[in-house]
Amino acid sequence: MMDELLNIKEASEWATQYLGKDVSPSNISYLIQYGRIKKMGENGTTQVSQKDLLDYYKSYHSSREISFKERLGDDLNWALSFDQYKEAETTKHVHRLHPYKGKFIPQLVEYFLDDHIDNFKTETYFEKGDIVLDPFSGSGTTMVQACELGMHAVGIDISVFNALIGNCKVVRYDIADVRKETEQITKALDNFIKNSNAIEFEEKLLQELYLFNNRYFPVPDYKYRLRKGEIDETKYAVEKEKLFLPVFERLVKKYNIQLRQEKNKTFLDKWYSQHIRNEIDFVFEEIKKIKNTNTKKIISVILSRTIRSCRATTHADLATLLEPVTTTYYCSKHGKMCKPLFSIMKWWKTYAKDTISRLQQFDKLRTDTFQLCLTGDSRNMDIVEQIKKKNPAFGQLVKKQKIKGIFSSPPYVGLIDYHEQHAYAYDLFGFERKDELEIGPLFMGQTLAAKQNYIQGISDVLNNCKSFLADDCHVFLVANDKYNMYPAIAENAGMKIVNRFKRPVLNRTEKDKTAYSETIFHLKRR
Repeated sequence: MMDELLNIKEASEWATQYLGKDVSPSNISYLIQYGRIKKMGENGTTQVSQKDLLDYYKSYHSSREISFKERLGDDLNWALSFDQYKEAETTKHVHRLHPYKGKFIPQLVEYFLDDHIDNFKTETYFEKGDIVLDPFSGSGTTMVQACELGMHAVGIDISVFNALIGNCKVVRYDIADVRKETEQITKALDNFIKNSNAIEFEEKLLQELYLFNNRYFPVPDYKYRLRKGEIDETKYAVEKEKLFLPVFERLVKKYNIQLRQEKNKTFLDKWYSQHIRNEIDFVFEEIKKIKNTNTKKIISVILSRTIRSCRATTHADLATLLEPVTTTYYCSKHGKMCKPLFSIMKWWKTYAKDTISRLQQFDKLRTDTFQLCLTGDSRNMDIVEQIKKKNPAFGQLVKKQKIKGIFSSPPYVGLIDYHEQHAYAYDLFGFERKDELEIGPLFMGQTLAAKQNYIQGISDVLNNCKSFLADDCHVFLVANDKYNMYPAIAENAGMKIVNRFKRPVLNRTEKDKTAYSETIFHLKRR
């Protein structure tokens, strides 16, 4: 094909037509900024090569289905990849109120709960007014989608913080009160830090970084050269980190910045500078003064989301912490020198605004149905009695109508420490941890004993939940069952696997090119 230069608008239109889904001008700008395609220009207008675009989309999109099926098998159900959705759609409205490892996307829940979402489905599993149970509720995705689809939902989670997140997503709020309280806290925080030497320090540091990055990491040329292999990133990064370090140390000394706290006993002690810790404690004390319980809880979630983003780590290592980072560093994610944070204000304001917006979006979609997440052990909980204690009307409905089925993603054996991922929140709020009651905990690994305990744990959950389920119930469990444990689990629970839906889980980062799939097991009573 003849190469053609396109401006950003033309490039977005071409890509939209080529991919069959919306590609915005900002998507094209992102590709330029991060060196995926080369920036060209004529008379001051930014242009890109159509051939560059074609090569990029062929590499990351067009051949992906073929590549996944070659590695994972032809039984892969590509319709369940939901690759037509942009990231903003898979994290829509309240689903992104707080980060959470290991959650499934809402479109997957919709597919199995909604009887209108796919004309090719041969069976309808749930209807409006049904009650759905998620005994491993996590961040509450099933509850949220049930609410959107006109169904009632019960969630159960051993983690008190997970239950807080899930319930905060489905509660109705006085939005005006949430806005008023966040604005008051923002003003109070501004007064608290306005005389802090950390503010002027950060301003001076940003000025120095701006000059340094423009010189040694120019955008987008640096990232484009990096992708072409013209620069040895590791060697270049080490050189530039050493070059900038004296500038950082001079400013730290001048403004008397405390890079670490004197204590090092808890997560909050280790992973936050003294300046940020002071701000966290200040905001938490302000939250305690809020009278409206629902407002207090959702603003607590805003603070938790904020402090997660303010940990002393690199931008590329937010999910898997290694060691606290207290100096400027080369950031592989952004391709330049970055710095730790010295104030929570930016993220606090960002997340407060974002949360209110997401609550308003969900208010337009939600239905007048019951949703409730219970804190406890799904292996032995009397679900009806616990619901009655929290919401008598909902409890009576569950007792009378029974639960139609389950849609859940059980924990994976030996992969995620579900309490530790939110250690900062447990420290701050003083919640009791129940690590020892997790099924498939990380500390047990993936040994034979761990697998046997896992099979027993999931089986116990299903056996307990069965007594609350309708006779014609449908149970959907989402799992990557590489150890083939679910046939034994079904047998132990007196159930049978009537279908399997194998779906590709598309890579979230381009660094991870591993083809990965999970199976949705459809179980019914034997």
